[in-house]
Amino acid sequence: MTTKQPSSIDIRVGQSIRAHRLIAGMSQSELADKLGVSFQQVQKYEKGVNRVGAGRLLEVARVFNIQINALFETHAETSPIGAIAGRAPVHLISDKSALKLLAAYADITDRGIRRGVSQMVAEIARASRKQKQKNANRAA
Repeated sequence: MTTKQPSSIDIRVGQSIRAHRLIAGMSQSELADKLGVSFQQVQKYEKGVNRVGAGRLLEVARVFNIQINALFETHAETSPIGAIAGRAPVHLISDKSALKLLAAYADITDRGIRRGVSQMVAEIARASRKQKQKNANRAA
């Protein structure tokens, strides 16, 4: 008997649930309490291991005060209701560190500083990719 792998939609919905939970500043336990499930179940939803049923999707959307279709989108609202709208890719928001970086970056108002931070991060990423390639070449 083989175990069924999560579909790309299961994974996307799970990432979206995690992203919306992090945006709301909510722990897995808090979300679990609101949904009436265990925090382990929330973990499985977020990883895409367990599918989220239609009724539970509706409950999740209500907890986050979003439309149910937002859980299927690849981008999520990052701004509170009434604030200037901002959207970010769900796969970035589902990483807590990336969410903190995005939030901090959004608070920088000086364009020159923003450009400098962006260039610095791009350079760090380039150096990281270069090092990863060098390590892969050594291992080969």
